[in-house]
Amino acid sequence: MRIIKSGKRKRAVAKAILKEGSGKVNINKKPFEKLQLFDRLKIAEPLELAKSVLGDLNFDGEISVRGGGEKSQVEAARVALSRAIIKFTGSKELNDIFVAYDRNLLVADVRRKEAYKPGDSKARKKRQSSKR
Repeated sequence: MRIIKSGKRKRAVAKAILKEGSGKVNINKKPFEKLQLFDRLKIAEPLELAKSVLGDLNFDGEISVRGGGEKSQVEAARVALSRAIIKFTGSKELNDIFVAYDRNLLVADVRRKEAYKPGDSKARKKRQSSKR
């Protein structure tokens, strides 16, 4: 059985593929354990929550991420992995636990960078002018 799910954050798009296995997760063909500490913890959250409900993990994950920055890629991978785990297990209880823990595990953050305004170099605050 193979499950494919995607997740987005800003410009980053992640695709997670889950299949039967022993609980290994790779991001862009590297073990997620080699990420920086906080990035590793972000990816480990859905895995730990799933472990608390299911016991041991009986799947391997392969996540490929393109676009965006480093942190956005981790967030996108986290969303894709969470969605794939729920689809793979078919557990309604796990879905409820993910939503109670952090809704952003399943729901993509739709905020984007605001467009620049015409005749200005920034999106929001205008330049001050003094008429002396």
